[in-house]
Amino acid sequence: MSTLKIVHVVEALGGGVYTYFKNLTQVLCEAPDLEVTVIYSGNRDEINNDQVASDFHPKTRLICISMHREIRFKEDFKAFKALKTTLKQIEPDVLHLHSSKAGILGRFAYLFSPRLKAKLFYTPHGFSFLRKDISSLKRHLFFSIEFLSQKLTGGTLIACGDTELRYAKKIGPALLVRNGIQQLGLTNFEKQHRPQIKCIGTLGRITYARNPAYFNQLALNHPELEFLWIGDGELRHQLTAPNITVTGWFNHYEQGLQKLEVLDLYLQTSLWEGLPIALLEASAREIPIVATNIIGNKDIVAAGKTGFLFDAEYEFDQILKKSKNQSTRIALGNAAKKRTAILFNSAVNFQKLIRLYQA
Repeated sequence: MSTLKIVHVVEALGGGVYTYFKNLTQVLCEAPDLEVTVIYSGNRDEINNDQVASDFHPKTRLICISMHREIRFKEDFKAFKALKTTLKQIEPDVLHLHSSKAGILGRFAYLFSPRLKAKLFYTPHGFSFLRKDISSLKRHLFFSIEFLSQKLTGGTLIACGDTELRYAKKIGPALLVRNGIQQLGLTNFEKQHRPQIKCIGTLGRITYARNPAYFNQLALNHPELEFLWIGDGELRHQLTAPNITVTGWFNHYEQGLQKLEVLDLYLQTSLWEGLPIALLEASAREIPIVATNIIGNKDIVAAGKTGFLFDAEYEFDQILKKSKNQSTRIALGNAAKKRTAILFNSAVNFQKLIRLYQA
């Protein structure tokens, strides 16, 4: 069998997407006859090129091209040209685009490269038209761009979660390959559950999407509890409650994961998500999830079995009362770990991608 050249393109290489790629390269680069290239942008604050090279599989070929999250016509045109040139040089057999910006730029680079015969795939990791920090007009514009880009270039959408698949099918042909995490080292993990709830927390970047103002309000409502935000971000100033601790960024992702183990409940207050990796990491550590009832969260949490979903503050208060019983938290945590191992194992799920690439 000849070597299959696979190129992934991503602008939003941060947070859960970073973990996705870290796990993805570990699977793809161990497969025989695959040559893996990741084209990414280093413009996000949390991106460190040396760390990327250290975290990704050593066989991964890394190429950095400047891309920006928001629409910037001059910079976007430069990125389009750079992508087009790079793809012409590599001549990939498979081109897999990730997140909205790379999805658009990559599709147009593909469209204007008539000699390029690569199979085309696109994973949104949370569609831009589902964002809550933009106007309805802009959301409609983003949907139209996604729809028209798909019609122009074709290819297959790869949804990272069950609900994202439902939206993806409105754009074009779509398949499901769930996000996953590495299960190594977690199989024999046993969480030590305290008799009482002491600490509630979350892991990730402090952004509008993660709704830190809501996290802060819940902390203010419950001064008797400790709240922990593992990470940092541009909206850190919204976390003003005296019972909130913000850890800041860590040099290594594993350091942040270790902090999860002090939590009695994992709290996700997001406004929108793709399929949040942090919830999987918490679930694999037998930490019951309490999360807003939105896309992504509800694809991971089996309500009442592995955690709870809520829409309002009074529901969160009711969940806290239910969770005070230690045996309840133990049962939820055990169920969460089992569900994660079955549905969200990256070593298993990413084999599906390999089969799609080779088909």
